Amino acid sequence: MADSVLIIDDSEAVRDKIIKTLEPLDLFARFYQAEDGLEGFKKLMASPVDIILCDLEMPRMDGFKFLGMLKTRPEVSDTPVIILTGNEDRELKIKGLDQGACDFLTKPFDPEELVARMRVHLKIKHLQDDLKRTNELLLELSNTDHLTGLFNRRFLIEALDKELQRARRKDGMVSLIMIDLDHFKRINDSYGHMQGDVVLQKVALQLQKELRNYDVAARYGGEEFVAILPDTCLKEAYMVADRIRLSIQGMHLAGPMAVERITASLGVSVYPSPHYEDIDGLLRSADEALYQAKERGRNQVVVSDPAGMT
Repeated sequence: MADSVLIIDDSEAVRDKIIKTLEPLDLFARFYQAEDGLEGFKKLMASPVDIILCDLEMPRMDGFKFLGMLKTRPEVSDTPVIILTGNEDRELKIKGLDQGACDFLTKPFDPEELVARMRVHLKIKHLQDDLKRTNELLLELSNTDHLTGLFNRRFLIEALDKELQRARRKDGMVSLIMIDLDHFKRINDSYGHMQGDVVLQKVALQLQKELRNYDVAARYGGEEFVAILPDTCLKEAYMVADRIRLSIQGMHLAGPMAVERITASLGVSVYPSPHYEDIDGLLRSADEALYQAKERGRNQVVVSDPAGMT
């Protein structure tokens, strides 16, 4: 098993007894030790663990302060903490539980009780980890277009809203590129929808290659894609859009579609703009520019406001 435990106690004898009790059971692959809360917190940040045994009364930093620091770090704040205390004061135990500990164990502890409590809280931790992974997967699935692996339209709108809010706060800008494949219906009609799906997947890969890791690429619907470019002016966005256009044009298809050349028309808009103030305006402006690219012969990039290119 890959589970690990951190034992924080100012008594070396107590730490040794805990390790000797747990080691033969193969519950943990790694044991970490600390003499007080400060040392324990440093070790935890360097090597996150699955469960913590923490004494309440220690020099420099006691268990209460350790629990308080744990809350400030989201990456470790969910780690279960079992309080170790030789103090029978009921109020102290309640205070520890209120501050985030999941259980307590009175010293001198009974080895069988220690093992039983560790097993219970490890099981709970594993169940919580599984639930967290499942929720993350469900969230990813709800945000992802199943065919291309890009974000879907719902996530795009949420991301665009956040970027516009950030641009307003920081007096920044965000650009949007709308991409539509040219004559894609002919591909579907000539080769079938399965081959059309292959084209869409290849376009999605080309789109991701041309964007930065913090840009957002989404499938907007059908053969239409959208890219959000934070902190990008209209001129820079035009250059990115043209790289995307050339990348799609340069795709090589296999089998019967090898004779085909896929092209795309692209429209680019930017926020802020004197012509619109919201997401709908930004999308509409890019869509209008895209329509102009189609009208002008396809396989080209048109910006919504040519004056913004200067």
